[in-house]
Amino acid sequence: MDVRKIMLLVGALMIAAVTAIMAKNMFVGAGAPEAAAQAVPTGPKVLVARKALPVGTIIDAESLTYQPWPKELVQSAYYSEGEPGSEMSKLLGTVVRYQVSAGQPLTRGSLVGPNDRGFLAAALGPGMRAITVPVNATTGVAGFVFPGDRVDMVLTQEVTGGGEGQALKVSETIVRNVRVLATDQRIDSKGEDGKTEVKVFTNVTLEVTPRIAEKAAVAQSMGQLSLSLRSIADNASELERAVAAGDIKVPAGTDPADERRMLLAVANRPLDTNTTYTTGGDVSRFRRRSVPGRSSSGGDSMDPLSKFANALMGRGGAYGGASAEPSGPVVRVARGNAVTVVPVGAR
Repeated sequence: MDVRKIMLLVGALMIAAVTAIMAKNMFVGAGAPEAAAQAVPTGPKVLVARKALPVGTIIDAESLTYQPWPKELVQSAYYSEGEPGSEMSKLLGTVVRYQVSAGQPLTRGSLVGPNDRGFLAAALGPGMRAITVPVNATTGVAGFVFPGDRVDMVLTQEVTGGGEGQALKVSETIVRNVRVLATDQRIDSKGEDGKTEVKVFTNVTLEVTPRIAEKAAVAQSMGQLSLSLRSIADNASELERAVAAGDIKVPAGTDPADERRMLLAVANRPLDTNTTYTTGGDVSRFRRRSVPGRSSSGGDSMDPLSKFANALMGRGGAYGGASAEPSGPVVRVARGNAVTVVPVGAR
């Protein structure tokens, strides 16, 4: 073989080898960088909101949690773990004064306690009022109504009407879906050991609209008010019925978050429409179903025609002084001052 050809072949092999090595190094250097694990913040833990807390929210164990926070971003107004007054147990039952977003640290001015001024006003929603109604072990569900629950208000009364007979007994649900703010002066159902305590109370503070506050004031003078505890699932079912019936209309193009807030506000408002009632006749066949009417004999409660007929029968009309007016259709025949009452079909 020619020496020149051999030298060219060896040179080509050397160039190919160098090119391969350079390409390999190039691709290795351009590979994806190794993912470095992000360092977990090691700063102090501060109290943050687990979920969005609107104004008036009563704080419970599911509302807050401690979360590590960068040391350089911690402010003196935050509730830091281990500091006096920052214990979560002491904040249960307080009320949110200013809206707090999910994941946002709580400041000491955003919560108001039961012993602080303006506590009850902060617990009320916009446009709502607080009223207190007296209850007992029977009308207050034996103490199983706790702050934050929702109840219906039932009015039980007697309607006498115009008669002298048996009065009409009736029970009516006058308001539905009312939020309980406090029982007596307790705004939390937990005891000092953190367990739920069932106690019989004598007064219940409720959150209502101004119109419902007027209705409740009048109802207390009419009869006895009772509380009926509502199921948690009732709000969702009633909201679905209202949407299906067209009572609630969501504007087109509404943001999903705004839509959820609007529907939640509708589901949590008290209602005083489409109420139900039960009379004594619905419970027992020996009770009335309607208001008693006026008496048909004697006194000023009689109509003029009945008075005239009774006077004639007393003077001895067609029946020789019979005290009872004939039943069925009659014909009155007047001859001068004498009036004769003749039943239709009689001879």
